[in-house]
Amino acid sequence: MRKFGSDESGIALILVAILLPAIIGFSLLVIDMSRASNLHFDLQRGTDSLALAAAAELDGTTGSWARAERAMATLVDNDARFATSGTVTLRGGQPGGDKTCNTAGNLSWCFLASIPSSDSSAITSSNYALNEQSTGFVEVKVAPQGFAAIFPVSFLTGNSANNGFNVAASAVAGFRSGVCDYTPIFICNPYERPAEVGGITLEQAANTRQYRRRQILIRKGSSYVPGNFAFLASPFGNGANALEAMLAKVKPPGCYSRNGVNTEPGQNTGPVEDGLNARFGISKSYIGTADGPAANVRMGLKSVNCNNGKVTFETDPNKGVGLEKDSCHIAGNCTMMDRRMGAGDWNLTRYWAVNHPTRPLPAALSGTGDNLPTRYEVYRYELDPDGDPATNDSIVGDTAVSGETGIPACNQTPVTTVDRRILYGAIIDCDQIPGFNGRKENVPVRAFASFFITEPIKDSKDIYAELVDITGRGGRGTLDNFLRDEAQLYR
Repeated sequence: MRKFGSDESGIALILVAILLPAIIGFSLLVIDMSRASNLHFDLQRGTDSLALAAAAELDGTTGSWARAERAMATLVDNDARFATSGTVTLRGGQPGGDKTCNTAGNLSWCFLASIPSSDSSAITSSNYALNEQSTGFVEVKVAPQGFAAIFPVSFLTGNSANNGFNVAASAVAGFRSGVCDYTPIFICNPYERPAEVGGITLEQAANTRQYRRRQILIRKGSSYVPGNFAFLASPFGNGANALEAMLAKVKPPGCYSRNGVNTEPGQNTGPVEDGLNARFGISKSYIGTADGPAANVRMGLKSVNCNNGKVTFETDPNKGVGLEKDSCHIAGNCTMMDRRMGAGDWNLTRYWAVNHPTRPLPAALSGTGDNLPTRYEVYRYELDPDGDPATNDSIVGDTAVSGETGIPACNQTPVTTVDRRILYGAIIDCDQIPGFNGRKENVPVRAFASFFITEPIKDSKDIYAELVDITGRGGRGTLDNFLRDEAQLYR
């Protein structure tokens, strides 16, 4: 008996028999955790991709909600495995894009104007977007999926009726859009009040010649409202000199986000005028510098003193005043956009006869009524009549009745790497901004745009321009090289 009591042979089998339930249980738990983790990973990965696909469509234009829904329904294909029901396909739908929050398939989503600064703070209805223009984010959730555990979870929880749990996933993505190499200017959206402009939207205007031809006062001699003179804060710093430098630069170093820009009260005269007029070659500070004039500066110039920059302009349209104003700007009785926008009825026939007296009006510019060419189209035709940059057929040197040509004065070499008569800026829905006066920060941008400067700043200190194009889906694609678009996960 003493020998048998001290014998240790076979004790491992006893220990294994005792520990075997724990080993099996632990193994099952590891398997369950791996399966649950894979299910959650698949659900989260799919939800992330759905949110990113939807966010990429949120460019603030009409129809962006419907496009976001279409993207989730048709552009993304993700499955999740190990759910109780087997393989789960994450599937949405296209319920119409007319509700802030909606559901389809096994997805639900809400369009958001903002998200809490802390990830630990829940998203509430106060974050919901009121319309497509204010939407910057989308929250996507997948319906919870059941998971059946092998390990007896019910033994631990005491719930014998359910040996599993639900696994869910959600994601928040946003769309950031910005531009670089832009000048620090803004304009209140000319088409923000449809009743004043014939029911035309900004996107329609950008794609229709008769509306692009409408001459716009980017800045009147007076401000939009007290303290806002149509300028944005400059990366060069605040103040008139910084704005002057940005307006004069061939390639301004400014980058601006559609999510928010800062307005800059700026100045109404002086340095700002010098900066913009450098593009016409009539600013003393920039004569002979690298920030020179455009290749076509026809503007009704009568004389310029290249030493002191003193300028006089022709006032008789029958001699040549450059690209003429719309009739209501001449008469001073415009009614659209708080008296800032004309009807696009400029006198092309007189302009051509006076500035190109030896040439008949070409067929390419012979449209009338709604098909009357824009000033920008005429300006580009003068630079390159046949549209082939390889041929040297410019008619910029034609002499007007007044004796003016479109060649820059003061023996300046024109800038040809960029179009110096194009000004780039932001379009803002000013009516949506309470107390829009003085310096404002993080002002949302409806779209970024390019404008053709129809004439230099003169005594009235006004800046006249035509809309050329806008960024985003509503535009014609000429500004794509300036855009920096990015869909980004936030949660």
